[in-house]
Amino acid sequence: MTSPTPVLSTSVTGSGPALLLAHDAGTRAENDFGTVLPDLSAGHTLIAPDCPGSADTPRAGGPLALEALADSYVAAAVAAGQDSFTIVGHSLGAAVAVRAAVRHPERVKGLVLTAGFAKPDQRARITTAMFLDYLARQDHEGYGRLAALTAFGDTMLSAFSADEIEYVLKKIAESPEPGAEEQFALIQTVDVTADLARIAVPTLVVAPVEDVFIAPSCSRFLADSIAGAEYAEIQAGHLVAESGPAWLAPVDTFLARHAL
Repeated sequence: MTSPTPVLSTSVTGSGPALLLAHDAGTRAENDFGTVLPDLSAGHTLIAPDCPGSADTPRAGGPLALEALADSYVAAAVAAGQDSFTIVGHSLGAAVAVRAAVRHPERVKGLVLTAGFAKPDQRARITTAMFLDYLARQDHEGYGRLAALTAFGDTMLSAFSADEIEYVLKKIAESPEPGAEEQFALIQTVDVTADLARIAVPTLVVAPVEDVFIAPSCSRFLADSIAGAEYAEIQAGHLVAESGPAWLAPVDTFLARHAL
């Protein structure tokens, strides 16, 4: 059985057309979108909820359901005074965005899907199972090593000095989100394949080509399955905050083109 999704703790910054940010599993909005937040907020109102068990949102009392989570994200934006908005979804957040667009077409006017997937492939299933195993055993060091391997692309990992990577591993190991287990478990149940043909808003799909968690082919499938979707590749790993300007360039162009 799934449990009701708690009201999501939400930060609101900036001004202008609204962007609803849906973050990845095992993190929080501030960390996931980190480096791109100042640029996005320069011309947009950013609504950034945190999933159950992340940041100040209470942990769910049981498994998460994609429908309930999508509804809670939309409710957070409405509570912030936004009747319509574009959803910027990353990985698990991309699935949340797709489901929200189908369930709330009167509110969702655009989608930006980064490192997204319709359903997890074998690599994502295996990797997610490894995250869940580390969490169940409370092996935070193992969790941190796996998070670093899957969050960063080869370019970024190779650029770290020995001291820098040790610092990164230590920080990740110190702070797994309390709700990470439910969030990674949700990845294993996601299947929005049937939703894709129902998307009728401007959509940008961004594929980080160095991503070793969610394969770029998963993004390609999203773009091919959503009518009129635009597709962009960036030389980066899974983490949006890592890619910075490389991610912002196609996203800014897309938002401006569609007046979103």
